[in-house]
Amino acid sequence: MARELLRRLRSWEGLLFVLLLVVLAYNIARVPNFLTVTNQVNLFQLGIEKAIVVLVMTFVIISGEIDLSVASMMGLSAATAAYLFQSGVPMVVAILVALAVGAGFGLINGYFVAVVGLSSLAVTLAGYVGFRGLARLLVQDNSVGGFPEWFTDLGQKGLVGPLTLSILLFFILAIIGTIVLHFSGLGRLTYVIGNSAAVARYSGVSVVRTRLIIFTMSGFISALAGVLMAARLGAVRASTAEGFELDIITVVLLGGVSIFGGVGSMIGVLLSTYLVLNLRNGLVIAGVTGNTQTGIIGLLLILSVLVPNLANQAREWWRRRQADANARAPAEPVVEPTRSQAASG
Repeated sequence: MARELLRRLRSWEGLLFVLLLVVLAYNIARVPNFLTVTNQVNLFQLGIEKAIVVLVMTFVIISGEIDLSVASMMGLSAATAAYLFQSGVPMVVAILVALAVGAGFGLINGYFVAVVGLSSLAVTLAGYVGFRGLARLLVQDNSVGGFPEWFTDLGQKGLVGPLTLSILLFFILAIIGTIVLHFSGLGRLTYVIGNSAAVARYSGVSVVRTRLIIFTMSGFISALAGVLMAARLGAVRASTAEGFELDIITVVLLGGVSIFGGVGSMIGVLLSTYLVLNLRNGLVIAGVTGNTQTGIIGLLLILSVLVPNLANQAREWWRRRQADANARAPAEPVVEPTRSQAASG
């Protein structure tokens, strides 16, 4: 039991857990009643849309791809819903169209990556620019609000105690995401493709279909997060969710997911999500400004990429050194039996 606990603490998730305890200790010492339910709900509420997109970004990066367009899709879906409502379309219909736009553009991203064979970095970078441009065409530089009260209540009032719809959806999606990633065929294919798409293809795995599913999921969940953000803020601008992709990718990589794909766990990502939320809260408590916070998050992004790679290189170096040492070790001398021993034998 103790050996298993030690092994887990030496893992990346164990390191995240220790860091989380340190940050929590700081926040608890500085803020009275920090661990109360109300305070924790407020903590989640400020970054809940990012946390929702983090779940689907985990699938994208483990599959060996990247989606830089998620934040722009959040802005586009929010702008779509706001534009349609402003044009007289019922809010429910506007929301459904916004979600369909997200799924549709996600499928288009997946088509260019999986079928055409373009780099996901290039494809989603185009989406990063294009989706934001479409949002600006829809709402210009205006702030569109005046949504129905029931819609804003979904983002601002608790449905179960203090828990809003966004927080409830996050926990539901976190459970579903964990089950799908670690205990389903889609999850296994995600890891296989992330390790080597070529090997997966030769093994009969439908790489194209899996990538189409993952990118469609990414577009849909991003659109859902954008609609939820519109409900929480009560107004939409073309710049809604601008810059969120940095935090989202940072949380995923900090959770132990390899930028090269094939490695990572949802548990690590959930730990890093809570860690970053508490870290931002601690920085606010310490009086750190928004720009400095962004710089620290950027530094985390760099470290989350470098540290696992350096650790792997160090392990590989140590393994080679041990192998060389074993190869150079002199063989044990063979002792020939004496004549008397041979005779007695």
